[in-house]
Amino acid sequence: MSGLRLLACAPTAALRGARFGGDEDLDEGGRKAALALSAFGRGDMWVCAPSRASCETAQALGHTAATEPDLADPDFGRWNGKSLDEVALADPDALKQWLTDPGAAPHGGESLVQIRHRAGEWVDSMARHRVVAVAHPIVVRAALTHALGLPDERLWSLDVAPLSLTRLMWRSGRWNLHFPAA
Repeated sequence: MSGLRLLACAPTAALRGARFGGDEDLDEGGRKAALALSAFGRGDMWVCAPSRASCETAQALGHTAATEPDLADPDFGRWNGKSLDEVALADPDALKQWLTDPGAAPHGGESLVQIRHRAGEWVDSMARHRVVAVAHPIVVRAALTHALGLPDERLWSLDVAPLSLTRLMWRSGRWNLHFPAA
């Protein structure tokens, strides 16, 4: 059996403010929350998205992680740096399209389908490894949508909080969601 642990990075100011994109350091609360987590993943390979928040989350947990480009934060095009509220006021139809059509990219960046595709290919390449991966919550959602074979439009059904940990096990040629005993 192989295992993949997907850890959503700790909060940043942009994540707390519901802003699209931006490569920021963890905020003070995010750093403290990451440091408060109990150690896990010893002996496993660690990888992280090429964002400061992902790398700093791994470091706070005592790990130096290899950078994995396929786990990169989404490209939000012209929405990058804007808050959800700003986009909703400026272009509500485009925001509605992005939230309801996974293939749409009205911001000029990546669609949710594209994010799922690149994260999903990476997830499948880890089928025979034991690895902890740290990435932005939306990338974790995309990876889980792929691993569980959910339709693209179900991505928003997965609520992934900062510092949440999801464990997948590879058995019998497929990924299985694993809930360890307490």
